[in-house]
Amino acid sequence: MSITSRLPALDVATASPEQRRVLDAILAGPRGNLDGPFLAWVHSPELADHAQRLGAFCRYGTRLELRLTELAILFTASWWQSQAEWQIHEPIAREAGVSASLIEALQEGHQEPTFERDDEALVVRLGHSLYTTRRVDDALYAEAVEAFGEPAVVELVGVFGYYALVAMTLNVFAVRRGDGALPFPEPPVRPSRA
Repeated sequence: MSITSRLPALDVATASPEQRRVLDAILAGPRGNLDGPFLAWVHSPELADHAQRLGAFCRYGTRLELRLTELAILFTASWWQSQAEWQIHEPIAREAGVSASLIEALQEGHQEPTFERDDEALVVRLGHSLYTTRRVDDALYAEAVEAFGEPAVVELVGVFGYYALVAMTLNVFAVRRGDGALPFPEPPVRPSRA
C-alpha cells in the first residue's frame, strides 16, 4: 500500500551508511516494512534506531494481549486524530479481537463507548485519564494493577507514550497511507506565531 509524506522520499542509493543500517534493522525486524513514522524517523537515523527498538517492544513484547495493545494504539490514534496510525492499526485491532462497535465508537470520538469486555473499558479509561489529566488517580491505578499486574501497567503506559510519539510524527509530517480516504476529518491548522 502506498505511503505519502511531506518529507522527501529517501533514496536508498544515496542514503548515508547510518540510514542504511537502520533501514536494514527495521526491514529485518518483526515489522518488515517502513510503514508509519519510519519514513520520517529515518531522516534522523539515531532517533529511528532507538524508536524502532522501543516500538518493537511496545507492539510485540509486552505482557498485554495483542487485543489490548492494539486498543491502546487505536485509542491514541483517535485521540491525536492520526490518520496513518489509524489506517495501519485499525485492521490489526479488528483481527486481534477488538469489536467493530468499539472501533467505530473510537473513530467517531465517542467519549463513553459501550464495552463488551471489562479489560477494554479499563484500557480506555486509563488512556482517557492519562491524556486528559496527565495523571491516573489512585483508584484507577489500583484497578489497573489488580487487573493486569504492575509490570503490564508500566508497559501499557509505555504503549500510550510511544504511540503518542508516533501520532505526533505522523501528523507533523502528514504521513498518509492508501488511496486518500481518511478516517478523521482534517482539523484546521492555525498559522504559527513568530
